[in-house]
Amino acid sequence: MQKSMTGFGKAEVKVGNKKFTAEIRSLNSKQLDLSVKVPMAYRAAEFEVRSAISKALVRGKVDVIISYESEAVQTGGVINKDIFRAYLGQVTDALSYSGIDAAYDVLVPAVLRMPNVLSTESETVSEEELAAIVEAVNLAAAQLDAFRVQEGNILIADLLDRVSKIESYRDAITPFEVARADAVRARIREGIAKLGVEVDENRLEQEMIFYIEKLDITEEKVRLANHCKYFREVAANEPMAGRKLGFIAQEMGREINTTGSKANNHDIQVLVVKMKDELEKIKEQVLNIL
Repeated sequence: MQKSMTGFGKAEVKVGNKKFTAEIRSLNSKQLDLSVKVPMAYRAAEFEVRSAISKALVRGKVDVIISYESEAVQTGGVINKDIFRAYLGQVTDALSYSGIDAAYDVLVPAVLRMPNVLSTESETVSEEELAAIVEAVNLAAAQLDAFRVQEGNILIADLLDRVSKIESYRDAITPFEVARADAVRARIREGIAKLGVEVDENRLEQEMIFYIEKLDITEEKVRLANHCKYFREVAANEPMAGRKLGFIAQEMGREINTTGSKANNHDIQVLVVKMKDELEKIKEQVLNIL
Protein backbone atom coordinates (compact mmCIF):
# COMPACT_ATOMS: atom_id res chain seq x y z
CA MET A 1 0.00 0.00 0.00
CA GLN A 2 1.48 3.30 -1.12
CA LYS A 3 0.57 6.69 0.26
CA SER A 4 0.54 10.15 -1.25
CA MET A 5 2.40 12.92 0.55
CA THR A 6 -0.49 15.29 -0.10
CA GLY A 7 -3.27 15.39 2.47
CA PHE A 8 -5.37 17.29 4.98
CA GLY A 9 -6.67 16.39 8.42
CA LYS A 10 -8.69 18.24 11.05
CA ALA A 11 -9.84 17.25 14.53
CA GLU A 12 -11.42 18.87 17.57
CA VAL A 13 -11.18 17.88 21.24
CA LYS A 14 -13.12 19.57 24.03
CA VAL A 15 -11.92 19.88 27.62
CA GLY A 16 -14.02 21.80 30.15
CA ASN A 17 -15.12 25.04 28.54
CA LYS A 18 -12.40 24.97 25.85
CA LYS A 19 -12.39 23.40 22.41
CA PHE A 20 -9.00 22.68 20.80
CA THR A 21 -8.71 22.35 17.02
CA ALA A 22 -5.77 20.84 15.12
CA GLU A 23 -5.42 21.29 11.35
CA ILE A 24 -2.66 19.52 9.40
CA ARG A 25 -1.76 20.01 5.76
CA SER A 26 1.00 18.18 3.91
CA LEU A 27 2.71 18.42 0.52
CA ASN A 28 5.57 16.49 -1.05
CA SER A 29 9.11 16.97 0.23
CA LYS A 30 12.30 14.89 0.29
CA GLN A 31 12.44 15.06 4.10
CA LEU A 32 10.07 15.96 6.93
CA ASP A 33 9.72 19.75 6.79
CA LEU A 34 7.55 20.49 9.80
CA SER A 35 5.99 23.83 10.79
CA VAL A 36 3.97 24.01 14.02
CA LYS A 37 1.88 26.98 15.17
CA VAL A 38 0.65 26.75 18.77
CA PRO A 39 -1.00 29.49 20.88
CA MET A 40 1.56 31.11 23.16
CA ALA A 41 -0.15 29.85 26.32
CA TYR A 42 0.20 26.24 25.12
CA ARG A 43 3.78 26.23 23.84
CA ALA A 44 4.57 23.50 26.36
CA ALA A 45 2.74 21.03 24.09
CA GLU A 46 4.87 21.77 21.01
CA PHE A 47 7.50 19.10 21.66
CA GLU A 48 4.89 16.34 21.97
CA VAL A 49 3.11 17.66 18.89
CA ARG A 50 6.31 17.51 16.83
CA SER A 51 7.08 14.03 18.11
CA ALA A 52 3.58 12.76 17.26
CA ILE A 53 3.73 14.22 13.74
CA SER A 54 7.21 12.78 13.09
CA LYS A 55 6.03 9.28 13.99
CA ALA A 56 2.75 9.49 12.10
CA LEU A 57 3.71 11.23 8.85
CA VAL A 58 7.44 10.43 8.36
CA ARG A 59 8.02 12.66 5.31
CA GLY A 60 6.55 15.70 3.57
CA LYS A 61 6.16 19.44 4.00
CA VAL A 62 3.76 19.50 6.94
CA ASP A 63 2.00 22.55 8.42
CA VAL A 64 0.28 22.13 11.79
CA ILE A 65 -2.02 24.85 13.13
CA ILE A 66 -3.50 24.56 16.62
CA SER A 67 -6.19 26.93 17.86
CA TYR A 68 -8.73 27.00 20.65
CA GLU A 69 -12.03 28.56 21.60
CA SER A 70 -13.34 29.19 25.10
CA GLU A 71 -16.98 29.31 26.17
CA ALA A 72 -16.07 31.30 29.28
CA VAL A 73 -16.11 35.10 29.22
CA GLN A 74 -12.59 36.26 28.46
CA THR A 75 -11.14 39.67 29.25
CA GLY A 76 -7.81 41.16 28.39
CA GLY A 77 -7.07 42.20 31.95
CA VAL A 78 -8.24 42.60 35.56
CA ILE A 79 -9.27 45.92 37.20
CA ASN A 80 -7.94 46.48 40.72
CA LYS A 81 -11.09 47.95 42.28
CA ASP A 82 -9.43 49.42 45.37
CA ILE A 83 -6.76 51.25 43.37
CA PHE A 84 -9.36 52.43 40.84
CA ARG A 85 -11.59 53.80 43.62
CA ALA A 86 -8.66 55.58 45.28
CA TYR A 87 -7.46 57.20 42.05
CA LEU A 88 -11.00 58.22 41.07
CA GLY A 89 -11.59 59.83 44.49
CA GLN A 90 -8.33 61.77 44.31
CA VAL A 91 -9.00 62.98 40.76
CA THR A 92 -12.56 64.00 41.65
CA ASP A 93 -11.37 65.93 44.74
CA ALA A 94 -8.63 67.62 42.74
CA LEU A 95 -11.05 68.70 40.02
CA SER A 96 -13.58 69.94 42.59
CA TYR A 97 -10.89 71.87 44.44
CA SER A 98 -9.85 73.47 41.15
CA GLY A 99 -13.41 74.30 40.17
CA ILE A 100 -13.35 72.02 37.14
CA ASP A 101 -16.43 70.06 36.19
CA ALA A 102 -15.56 66.82 34.35
CA ALA A 103 -17.95 64.07 33.24
CA TYR A 104 -17.33 60.48 34.24
CA ASP A 105 -16.99 59.38 30.62
CA VAL A 106 -13.82 61.47 30.58
CA LEU A 107 -12.63 60.57 34.07
CA VAL A 108 -12.95 56.77 33.82
CA PRO A 109 -10.63 56.26 30.77
CA ALA A 110 -8.08 58.58 32.39
CA VAL A 111 -8.15 56.65 35.68
CA LEU A 112 -7.86 53.27 33.90
CA ARG A 113 -4.57 54.43 32.37
CA MET A 114 -3.02 55.15 35.77
CA PRO A 115 -0.39 52.79 37.22
CA ASN A 116 -1.53 49.40 38.58
CA VAL A 117 -5.23 50.03 37.88
CA LEU A 118 -5.40 47.52 35.04
CA SER A 119 -3.28 44.39 35.12
CA THR A 120 -3.15 41.32 32.88
CA GLU A 121 -3.96 37.95 34.31
CA SER A 122 -1.82 35.06 33.17
CA GLU A 123 -3.84 32.11 31.85
CA THR A 124 -3.35 28.86 33.72
CA VAL A 125 -2.79 25.78 31.59
CA SER A 126 -3.82 22.36 32.89
CA GLU A 127 -2.33 18.98 32.01
CA GLU A 128 -5.72 17.98 30.63
CA GLU A 129 -5.61 20.85 28.14
CA LEU A 130 -2.10 19.94 26.98
CA ALA A 131 -3.19 16.31 26.59
CA ALA A 132 -6.24 17.48 24.60
CA ILE A 133 -3.97 19.30 22.15
CA VAL A 134 -1.86 16.19 21.57
CA GLU A 135 -5.01 14.09 21.17
CA ALA A 136 -6.40 16.51 18.59
CA VAL A 137 -3.10 16.38 16.69
CA ASN A 138 -3.10 12.57 16.70
CA LEU A 139 -6.69 12.46 15.45
CA ALA A 140 -5.96 14.98 12.70
CA ALA A 141 -2.81 13.06 11.71
CA ALA A 142 -4.83 9.84 11.47
CA GLN A 143 -7.38 11.59 9.25
CA LEU A 144 -4.60 12.98 7.07
CA ASP A 145 -3.01 9.53 6.83
CA ALA A 146 -6.31 8.07 5.62
CA PHE A 147 -6.46 10.84 3.03
CA ARG A 148 -2.91 9.95 1.98
CA VAL A 149 -3.87 6.30 1.50
CA GLN A 150 -6.82 7.26 -0.69
CA GLU A 151 -4.70 9.60 -2.81
CA GLY A 152 -1.90 7.02 -2.92
CA ASN A 153 -4.23 4.40 -4.43
CA ILE A 154 -5.21 6.85 -7.16
CA LEU A 155 -1.57 7.72 -7.89
CA ILE A 156 -0.41 4.10 -8.03
CA ALA A 157 -3.25 3.16 -10.40
CA ASP A 158 -2.20 6.01 -12.69
CA LEU A 159 1.50 5.06 -12.50
CA LEU A 160 0.87 1.40 -13.30
CA ASP A 161 -1.34 2.40 -16.22
CA ARG A 162 1.53 4.46 -17.63
CA VAL A 163 3.97 1.57 -17.10
CA SER A 164 1.58 -0.60 -19.13
CA LYS A 165 1.64 1.97 -21.93
CA ILE A 166 5.45 1.95 -21.94
CA GLU A 167 5.38 -1.87 -22.18
CA SER A 168 2.95 -1.74 -25.11
CA TYR A 169 5.10 0.82 -26.94
CA ARG A 170 8.17 -1.35 -26.33
CA ASP A 171 6.41 -4.39 -27.80
CA ALA A 172 5.29 -2.32 -30.78
CA ILE A 173 8.94 -1.77 -31.72
CA THR A 174 9.50 -5.43 -32.71
CA PRO A 175 7.87 -5.35 -36.21
CA PHE A 176 9.98 -2.34 -37.17
CA GLU A 177 13.28 -3.98 -36.21
CA VAL A 178 13.27 -6.44 -39.11
CA ALA A 179 12.30 -3.72 -41.57
CA ARG A 180 15.04 -1.50 -40.14
CA ALA A 181 17.73 -4.16 -40.74
CA ASP A 182 16.59 -4.62 -44.34
CA ALA A 183 16.58 -0.85 -44.86
CA VAL A 184 20.14 -0.55 -43.50
CA ARG A 185 21.38 -3.30 -45.83
CA ALA A 186 19.68 -1.67 -48.81
CA ARG A 187 21.14 1.73 -47.92
CA ILE A 188 24.69 0.35 -47.67
CA ARG A 189 24.43 -1.51 -50.98
CA GLU A 190 22.99 1.58 -52.63
CA GLY A 191 25.94 3.62 -51.42
CA ILE A 192 28.42 1.06 -52.74
CA ALA A 193 26.64 0.95 -56.08
CA LYS A 194 26.98 4.71 -56.42
CA LEU A 195 30.71 4.42 -55.79
CA GLY A 196 30.98 1.91 -58.64
CA VAL A 197 33.57 -0.31 -56.94
CA GLU A 198 33.77 -4.06 -56.63
CA VAL A 199 33.56 -5.55 -53.13
CA ASP A 200 33.97 -8.96 -51.56
CA GLU A 201 30.40 -10.06 -50.88
CA ASN A 202 31.36 -12.26 -47.92
CA ARG A 203 33.35 -9.46 -46.29
CA LEU A 204 30.58 -6.97 -47.01
CA GLU A 205 28.02 -9.25 -45.44
CA GLN A 206 30.18 -9.63 -42.32
CA GLU A 207 30.64 -5.90 -41.99
CA MET A 208 26.93 -5.27 -42.41
CA ILE A 209 26.19 -7.85 -39.70
CA PHE A 210 28.64 -6.11 -37.31
CA TYR A 211 27.07 -2.74 -38.07
CA ILE A 212 23.51 -3.98 -37.61
CA GLU A 213 24.49 -5.67 -34.33
CA LYS A 214 25.59 -2.28 -32.99
CA LEU A 215 22.06 -1.04 -33.65
CA ASP A 216 20.46 -4.05 -31.97
CA ILE A 217 18.17 -3.03 -29.07
CA THR A 218 17.23 -6.47 -27.78
CA GLU A 219 19.19 -6.01 -24.53
CA GLU A 220 17.63 -2.60 -23.92
CA LYS A 221 14.14 -4.03 -24.44
CA VAL A 222 14.83 -6.92 -22.06
CA ARG A 223 16.22 -4.63 -19.36
CA LEU A 224 13.29 -2.23 -19.79
CA ALA A 225 10.88 -5.17 -19.37
CA ASN A 226 12.66 -6.16 -16.16
CA HIS A 227 12.52 -2.60 -14.82
CA CYS A 228 8.79 -2.40 -15.53
CA LYS A 229 8.25 -5.72 -13.75
CA TYR A 230 10.30 -4.56 -10.75
CA PHE A 231 8.36 -1.27 -10.64
CA ARG A 232 5.12 -3.23 -10.30
CA GLU A 233 6.56 -5.51 -7.59
CA VAL A 234 7.83 -2.62 -5.48
CA ALA A 235 4.58 -0.68 -5.86
CA ALA A 236 2.59 -3.72 -4.71
CA ASN A 237 4.76 -5.02 -1.87
CA GLU A 238 7.00 -2.35 -0.33
CA PRO A 239 5.63 0.43 1.93
CA MET A 240 6.81 4.02 1.52
CA ALA A 241 8.52 3.17 -1.77
CA GLY A 242 8.40 6.63 -3.37
CA ARG A 243 12.17 7.07 -3.53
CA LYS A 244 12.73 3.53 -4.80
CA LEU A 245 10.13 3.92 -7.52
CA GLY A 246 11.90 7.12 -8.54
CA PHE A 247 15.20 5.25 -8.90
CA ILE A 248 13.55 2.52 -10.98
CA ALA A 249 12.03 5.20 -13.23
CA GLN A 250 15.52 6.59 -13.79
CA GLU A 251 16.75 3.16 -14.90
CA MET A 252 13.79 2.84 -17.24
CA GLY A 253 14.78 6.20 -18.71
CA ARG A 254 18.32 4.99 -19.45
CA GLU A 255 17.06 2.04 -21.47
CA ILE A 256 14.55 4.17 -23.36
CA ASN A 257 17.21 6.77 -24.18
CA THR A 258 19.63 4.09 -25.41
CA THR A 259 16.87 2.60 -27.55
CA GLY A 260 16.31 6.02 -29.07
CA SER A 261 20.00 6.54 -29.80
CA LYS A 262 20.17 3.17 -31.60
CA ALA A 263 16.81 3.44 -33.33
CA ASN A 264 17.90 4.63 -36.78
CA ASN A 265 14.26 4.31 -37.80
CA HIS A 266 11.46 6.87 -37.87
CA ASP A 267 8.74 4.53 -36.56
CA ILE A 268 10.90 3.36 -33.66
CA GLN A 269 11.76 6.96 -32.80
CA VAL A 270 8.06 7.81 -32.63
CA LEU A 271 7.51 4.97 -30.14
CA VAL A 272 10.55 6.09 -28.11
CA VAL A 273 9.11 9.61 -27.87
CA LYS A 274 5.82 8.18 -26.61
CA MET A 275 7.65 6.12 -23.98
CA LYS A 276 9.59 9.20 -22.86
CA ASP A 277 6.37 11.17 -22.54
CA GLU A 278 4.82 8.52 -20.27
CA LEU A 279 8.04 8.23 -18.26
CA GLU A 280 8.16 11.97 -17.57
CA LYS A 281 4.64 11.80 -16.20
CA ILE A 282 5.68 8.84 -14.04
CA LYS A 283 8.64 10.81 -12.64
CA GLU A 284 6.38 13.75 -11.79
CA GLN A 285 3.80 11.56 -10.03
CA VAL A 286 6.39 9.50 -8.13
CA LEU A 287 7.50 12.67 -6.34
CA ASN A 288 4.12 12.65 -4.56
CA ILE A 289 4.50 9.07 -3.29
CA LEU A 290 5.64 8.68 0.31
